[in-house]
Amino acid sequence: MLKEFNQLMDYIEAHLTEEISGKEISKIVGLSDYHFKRMFSYMAGMSLNEYIKNRRLSVANVELINGAKVTDLAYKFGYQSIEGFSRAFREWSGFLPSEVAKNKIQKSFPQFTFFIDIRGGISMEFKIEKKAAFNIVGVSKRVPIQFEGENNAIIEIAKSITEQQRNEMHQLADLYPHQVLNVSYDADEGFLEEKGCITHMIGFATTKENSFDDLEQISIEESLWAIFPNQGPFPATLQETYAKIYAEWLPSSEYEVVSLPGISFTKYNGTSENVYSEIWMPVKQKGSSN
Repeated sequence: MLKEFNQLMDYIEAHLTEEISGKEISKIVGLSDYHFKRMFSYMAGMSLNEYIKNRRLSVANVELINGAKVTDLAYKFGYQSIEGFSRAFREWSGFLPSEVAKNKIQKSFPQFTFFIDIRGGISMEFKIEKKAAFNIVGVSKRVPIQFEGENNAIIEIAKSITEQQRNEMHQLADLYPHQVLNVSYDADEGFLEEKGCITHMIGFATTKENSFDDLEQISIEESLWAIFPNQGPFPATLQETYAKIYAEWLPSSEYEVVSLPGISFTKYNGTSENVYSEIWMPVKQKGSSN
């Protein structure tokens, strides 16, 4: 995965003055849009969109010092107007392009290189488990993609579930963990847009078929799952574990994510200070066909 990310950095560098192709990015990194954006954000500390913008403005800074015209640079790097370019440049550097050209002010933002940085010697607890095909029955809704903090749209889904729906889900639930699962799938496309929605389901795992009109069902095919237990303050510990999975575990492991829903659950105990939760990530061994 580190090799693919560095290939992507070279691809972006060679196409800074062009529209960056989402399809080409997907081909290079071999990840879905959602997983790629999440992984890049955790590894780089910024969105891909922000990285590309910073690289373009850094190159523009050099060209301004070397005598390039503001008008030419604005259109060269894809801005619709001189005003838009000047505003973006000032937000990035603290100076107007004309000030940089006149006073030869230099600010740089180097190309990223990804590598494994081993710090602290703290290992992540996980297990690889093969699960037979199963269903998840519950209630779903499109919600905004959000990697940090509590997602209010998901909280609203939970509040919308009726007592009848809860009883029906409990009647069907016959698989571990025998409690509410949070399931995310079908993320919007759009590599350079740090926005969009994903379908989120709150439901239970079951071997049974849904027979209730007010519930939905998704079927999960047989797969390997990397399961990460964690315990601590909620939701911070759960989100920190996600960050470590994408930024540390996946790049250095022998596994890669497959296109199945991501699953997690949390055992609420009346307090948010020391909560147990698990993250289930569908994976396959790198280089395998399934």
